[in-house]
Amino acid sequence: MGELTVEHSEDQKFELKNLETLEAVICEDKNSEKADKCTPQSDGKCMPTVFPEDVRKVNDFLEKGCSLFGCSHYRRRCRIRAPCCNEIYDCRHCHNEAKNSINVDQKGRHDMPRHEVSQVICSLCGTEQQVQQFCINCGVCMGKYFCATCKFFDDDTSKKQYHCSGCGICRIGGSENFFHCYKCGCCYSISHKNSHPCIEGAMHHDCPVCFEYLFDSRNDVTVMPCGHTIHQNCLKEMRDHFQYACPLCLKSVCDMSKVWEKFDLEIAATPMPEPYQNKMVWILCNDCGKTSEVQFHVVAQKCLNCNSYNTRQTRG
Repeated sequence: MGELTVEHSEDQKFELKNLETLEAVICEDKNSEKADKCTPQSDGKCMPTVFPEDVRKVNDFLEKGCSLFGCSHYRRRCRIRAPCCNEIYDCRHCHNEAKNSINVDQKGRHDMPRHEVSQVICSLCGTEQQVQQFCINCGVCMGKYFCATCKFFDDDTSKKQYHCSGCGICRIGGSENFFHCYKCGCCYSISHKNSHPCIEGAMHHDCPVCFEYLFDSRNDVTVMPCGHTIHQNCLKEMRDHFQYACPLCLKSVCDMSKVWEKFDLEIAATPMPEPYQNKMVWILCNDCGKTSEVQFHVVAQKCLNCNSYNTRQTRG
C-alpha cells in the first residue's frame, strides 16, 4: 500500500480517534490563510485542512505491529474465525493443514471456504469484528493488502497481490504481468497471451507429479508446450531425473532436437542382428500424433513425420 496520502478510494476511507480524516488537503504552513479554511470540492462539500505531521502520525499508527504478527504463510495483524468449524486460525492454510492432518478422523477432514469468512480478530487488541481492513477498536491496519471479496489480508505487498475477477481469487505477481484466459479458466503470464495452447480448465486439476490442486496453489505453476500445467519445481524435478515428457499426454516438454541427433548416431553405431534387419513395426508419435511404419530398432523408433524419437510401438 505504501505511504498513505490524502488520495484514496472510497473503500479505503476511514477515521481514527482524536485524528482528523485523511480525506483532506494537506497544508504545509500552519500560519498561512489556507490553514484557517476548508477546501471546497466540486460536489459542494468542504474538506478540513490536515498538516503533514498529522499524516505522519496516522502513517506511524497504521504501521504499528506490521510484520510482527501472522504465520508461516502470511504476515498479517489479524486472525480469522473459520465459518466451517468456528475455530480461530492465523489463515486458511493453517486451518486446512490442521484439519486435514493424518491425526484427524477422515470424516472430519475439510477445507475452509475462504469466501464465507465473516469474522476476524485483531492481533493487537483482540477485538472480534466483521471482515474489514481496519480494526474498529484500535484502528490498526490489519493488512496492507486487503481483498474484501477473498477476505484476504497480507502485510507483505512485495508479492504484488491483485484480485482476478475471472479466477475469483487473489493472485500474486502484479496484474500488469498476467492475463486471464477464460477458456483455460486461469491466469497466465502476459508472455503466453498469443502463444499458449488453450485447454479447458487447464489449471483446475491436481499437479501430475505431487497431486496438489493447482488452481489455488501457493507454489509457482508453469505451462508446458502441450498446454498442460504443472508446478515449476515438479517440472524441474522431472528434468533432474531425465524425464522429458508430459506425465499426462507424453508430449515432449522442451526442445529435444539435440537429443534426437544423438539417437541417430547411437542407432547408426548399433546395427541390428540379421533376423531383425528387415523387421517393420507401426509406431505412434507422442509429439505429433502421426502413425507410421518404420524399421524396428532396439534403441528407439523414429517418427517419419516430425523426426521425433518420442514414440511407442502399436503393432508389428
